[in-house]
Amino acid sequence: MDKLLIRGGRTLNGTVAISGAKNAALPELCAALLTADPVNLLNVPRLQDVATMRKLLDHMGVQTQTHGERGGISLCAPASLNPEAPYELVKTMRASVLVLGPLLARFGRAKVSLPGGCAIGSRPVDQHIKGLCAMGAEISVEHGYMVAKLPAGRTRLQGARIATDMVTVTGTENFLMAAALAEGETILENAAQEPEIPDLAEMLIKMGAKIEGHGTSRIRIQGVEALHGCTHQVVADRIETGTFLCAVAATGGDVVLNHGRMDHLEAVVEKLRDAGATVTAVPEGIRVQSPGAAQLKAQSFRTTEYPGFPTDMQAQFMALNTVAQGTSKVTETIFENRFMHVNEMVRLGANIQIDGKVSMVEGVPRLSGATVMATDLRASASLVIAGLVAEGDTVVDRIYHLDRGYDQMEAKLRAIGADIQRLK
Repeated sequence: MDKLLIRGGRTLNGTVAISGAKNAALPELCAALLTADPVNLLNVPRLQDVATMRKLLDHMGVQTQTHGERGGISLCAPASLNPEAPYELVKTMRASVLVLGPLLARFGRAKVSLPGGCAIGSRPVDQHIKGLCAMGAEISVEHGYMVAKLPAGRTRLQGARIATDMVTVTGTENFLMAAALAEGETILENAAQEPEIPDLAEMLIKMGAKIEGHGTSRIRIQGVEALHGCTHQVVADRIETGTFLCAVAATGGDVVLNHGRMDHLEAVVEKLRDAGATVTAVPEGIRVQSPGAAQLKAQSFRTTEYPGFPTDMQAQFMALNTVAQGTSKVTETIFENRFMHVNEMVRLGANIQIDGKVSMVEGVPRLSGATVMATDLRASASLVIAGLVAEGDTVVDRIYHLDRGYDQMEAKLRAIGADIQRLK
């Protein structure tokens, strides 16, 4: 099992190229199921989750091929494919549920294992089932599988008004893809607004879908009989961008993040500026300059749905707070188990107290290197940031979590001055 060895105490300077967003690439790979025509995706990140999704699509009969341009994948989903996603491939990644909507919309049936993946809390698929049933699907759960089909005599899903009980990103994505081929109009109320949603919608529009309101809480889709192929570039990963922003703010330095989007990270950028870092838009993307966390002021924040402070940035900003001046209050409202990184940060010398959904973080003058264990994707990134500022050597174990969501993080950090290496 791979580990990362980090020798802390170095400032970061230079340029980092931000990769395509995992949370956009995964649904966009699934969108290829909606047509028999070739679909070409560019700027697809090299991640374990992307490899898992490709393996799942390959298993079903989708022809996938990496092509010349960096991050290029072409896909072709023939009419003869098998619309079944087995447990062996779904168990490691919750995003596998994204095949349900497009399979049902195009083939009229699907058998998809209930997903596994993260340990950060309950992410129920009942909202997916509720929405697709509102469109006329018949879905039952049998032996750990969601078995979906159209009623007898029906050849297409039916447009509907879908109002979910909670904001769900993957649910909104599933409904978008399913509604694109449904008969009539579908209106999504309480839709997720994360940048990955309009990016998927723009791809579907290139394929011939009729969508309005994407990027707002109310999306209107007029179904069409068929979609065609397209070429689409995956939007830059805002969470990778935010992670590098926090890393540079904590260590100190001057780094330009190529392709980074300020408008996708307004809540995080505002907190970094309030802390004392300089974050500016430049033609290449985003520039961050910082004197180091010891001269920054700790910031309290509360996670919430986009465009609020993202839960996927909570752990990384907490790592910055552990060595910033003052005391901060971090409130997690999205996932119930998303403070699992705290005990590992305490091993490095952080002063953090947890009370339910709230962590109180008192900044300390320094962290001290130690061996720590990653518990989930964003927790692993926070431990890397903590290791970068800690004195001495830090070993981050179980970094397969990191590989699920960050494209060669250690190589990018090494290129801007970090002393970090992967241990096999």
